[in-house]
Amino acid sequence: MVLDFYVEGGFMEDQKYPLNKRASRRQFLRQQTTNASLVALGVHVPFAHFFPENLIPLALAGEKVDTSGYAKPDLTVLSDRPLNLETPPHLLDDDITPVAKMFVRNNGQVPEIAIKGDLTGWTLTIDGEVERALNLSMADLQRDFTHYTYQLQIECAGNGRAGFYPPTEGNMWTFGAISCAEWTGVRLKDVLNKAGIKKSAVYTGYYGHDPHLSGDASKVAISRGTPISKALDDYTLLAWAVNGSPIPALHGFPLRLVCPGWPASTSGKWLKRITLRDKIHDGEKMTGLSYRMPKFPVKPGSDTLIESDTYIIESMPVRSLITSPASGVSIDEKNRRKVECRGFAWAGEAKVNEVHLSYNFGATWIPAKLNAPVNRYAWQRWHAAFELPSQGYFEIWARATDQNGNMQPMAIPQWNPKGYLNNAMHRIAVTVV
Repeated sequence: MVLDFYVEGGFMEDQKYPLNKRASRRQFLRQQTTNASLVALGVHVPFAHFFPENLIPLALAGEKVDTSGYAKPDLTVLSDRPLNLETPPHLLDDDITPVAKMFVRNNGQVPEIAIKGDLTGWTLTIDGEVERALNLSMADLQRDFTHYTYQLQIECAGNGRAGFYPPTEGNMWTFGAISCAEWTGVRLKDVLNKAGIKKSAVYTGYYGHDPHLSGDASKVAISRGTPISKALDDYTLLAWAVNGSPIPALHGFPLRLVCPGWPASTSGKWLKRITLRDKIHDGEKMTGLSYRMPKFPVKPGSDTLIESDTYIIESMPVRSLITSPASGVSIDEKNRRKVECRGFAWAGEAKVNEVHLSYNFGATWIPAKLNAPVNRYAWQRWHAAFELPSQGYFEIWARATDQNGNMQPMAIPQWNPKGYLNNAMHRIAVTVV
C-alpha cells in the first residue's frame, strides 16, 4: 500500500524556478530526476508539464509497515517504546473516528491503573493557585457536575513531520495523527470554578500516571498545560468516555483532558493532578524547543535556535484530508467520469470556509461541497465529484482555507527543528487504466 507523504520535504527555498530563463546545471539535473521519476511510473502522466520540480510521484513514495501483533493492527507503527501508532488516511473516513482507528501518541509507558482498569483509590487533585484544593473521585465528577458530549478534533503537533527536509527528530508522522471522536465528560472550567480560581492564576499544568520510560519514579514523562483562557473554554473537557464507552487504556483511562484544536500534547492522559500556576507552566515538554515554533524563519537544518527565539504552539493550522478513494487506486477508463472524493477539513480554533481539489498538479482547482461542523472544534466533511480527462497517472490534491483566509500551502511550510505544523496539502495517487 502506498503511503501518501512528501518525500524530502517537497520544495526547498533553493529549489524554486529562477527568475531568468537560463536554468543552472543543478536545476537541470533536478528536472531530469523529476522526469525520470515520472517515467518510472510506467504510465502516461497527463499534465506532466505542471508536475512540481523535485517532488516525488506519490505512487513511488513507500510501503506500509506490518503492524500485526499490535492492539491496532491496521495502524502504522512509528515507535514501540513508547508506543506511537499512525492511522492511514483512508481509514479515517468515519464521521466519528472509531477507537480502533484513533492514532496513539505516548511519551511514557501505559500505567498500571489503565491496564487493569481499576479505579480503586483513584482521585483527581486540583491545586495550586486556587482558593481550595479538591480531591475528586470519578463518582464526584459524574455526580456534581453537568455532563457534556462533543465531537472534538485531537491532532499531534508533529502531524506531517515526515515531509520536512532536512529530516527533524521525532516520530515521522505523515497525515494520520488526527482523530475526531465523540468525548463525554465535564467542563474543566466548572471544576476549576468550584476550586476557586485565584487572580494570580495564569496557566495550568497537568500530571498523569504514565511512568517515565526509564522507570525512574522521580522523572515525569510529560507535563504540559495551557493558558487559563483555554482551560475556561466551554469545549475543554475532563473526559471519561469516548464514543459512549469508558476511555480505553491506550487513550487515557480513567480520565483525560481534551483541549480541542490545540496540540494533542495539551490533552493529557491518565490524569491524576491539575495545578494552576502563576506563570507559564515549566513541566516536562514545556521548555526548550518542545512544542514551540520559531518567531522568525530559520535556515533548514539550523541548530542555533534557542528557547527565547520561539513561541508556544497554540491553535493548530488549517488542514484537509482525503479519506476516499485510498491512494494508489486504479479506475477503469469508462468510469473516469464518476470519480468521487471525500474527506475532512479542520482548522484548530477556526472554522474552515472552503475546500478545493486539483487533479492537474495545481494548475486549476475544483470547489468541494463543505459541511458545517456539528459543533465547534469538530472536523468538517467535504465531498466533490469530477471527471478525469484521460488514461494515465493523476494526483488529486486537497486544499482547505479557513475563515481568516489562511490557506494550506502546496510546498512544505516553515522548517523548524522539531518538525511541527506541516500543513502542506494532502494528495493521493489515482491511475486511469
